[in-house]
Amino acid sequence: MSDQPRTVALLGSTGSIGTQAIDVIDRNPGSFDVTAIAAGGSDPDLVVAQARATGARLVAVARADAVAEIARDLPGVEVVGGADAVVAAAACGADVVLNGITGSVGLRPTLAALDAGSTLALANKESLVAGGALVKQAVQRPDQIVPVDSEHSALAQALRGGTAAEVRRLVVTASGGAFRGRTRDQLAHVTAADALQHPTWDMGPVVTINSASMVNKALEVIEAHLLFDVPMDRIEVVVHAQSVIHSMVEFVDGSTLAQASPPDMRLPIALGLGWPHRVPDAAPACDWTQAATWTFEPLDEGAFPAVSVARQAVAASALHPAVFNAANEECVQAFVAGSLPFLGIVDTVRRVVEEYDAPSELSLEAVDEAERWARARAAALIG
Repeated sequence: MSDQPRTVALLGSTGSIGTQAIDVIDRNPGSFDVTAIAAGGSDPDLVVAQARATGARLVAVARADAVAEIARDLPGVEVVGGADAVVAAAACGADVVLNGITGSVGLRPTLAALDAGSTLALANKESLVAGGALVKQAVQRPDQIVPVDSEHSALAQALRGGTAAEVRRLVVTASGGAFRGRTRDQLAHVTAADALQHPTWDMGPVVTINSASMVNKALEVIEAHLLFDVPMDRIEVVVHAQSVIHSMVEFVDGSTLAQASPPDMRLPIALGLGWPHRVPDAAPACDWTQAATWTFEPLDEGAFPAVSVARQAVAASALHPAVFNAANEECVQAFVAGSLPFLGIVDTVRRVVEEYDAPSELSLEAVDEAERWARARAAALIG
């Protein structure tokens, strides 16, 4: 890394990714300079504390009614609010924009960061899934998007071991979530509280439930396809309960490169902030003085069909992945509210994907309309 600190904008600063990013930055003084933070604004005191701790000069909150309170406590700091505030933070021209927002609402900030020429450290997989070709068209240079999901960070690292022509397939690992090993019948009556008990990762509620349903892995397969230009039929999922091998690349000569580290998101976050350089002591390494066993097993797509539905969506059209994601967001809300059973999440998403008739045009407005239709259709099916 250069002698000058990298300027950083943190989107979703109060969430799991954002708070861990601030920890990485705090432990590497002189390496990073936080110029902007963006959050929902439901916890104004935390936003103020983060702005003071990081020295951010721009604070963006989605809740416009929180602006006055935050601005009062941050004299000399520019505070903006409303639906477009996070886009302003994304477009601020920072060297690195870390998009840690949850959901497809992160699409416009993703496009704004790319348009501004910033390196995009992408933890918001939904924006790439929903935006697809639009996001790829906005990329101005190689490596402008650096993945922050642990699986895609692992793939990016392993892909350094060979040329694109030498890659046979990508192997994306999955912890199996809260319901690893259960049959479809055993999933009929699980609750949201059950789904939130992830065995290895500490994540936000939406991502944790998506992990339980394997929708998170389905989104990651789509993301890997888009990030690395590898066809969907050459991306496989394997269940690895220990979450130490984060993903693997198999090459044409039979060699497989795997990236291993204890389950700690600070490592891929640090790589996203420092890419292509590594940040010293970002996270603990594997302890080779202790005996350990790593297991791998195929995904049971009968019990967890989300990945197969994702493959169906990608094959259908460029807009079907946006429909897949939006329908799932609606279904997860219904599941948490108790109005949809767990198995109904992916079953409903499959129906919405199968019913969608995509227009020929691909634009931001078309993505918005596809998402609106998917949410409305999912709500009607749940109804």
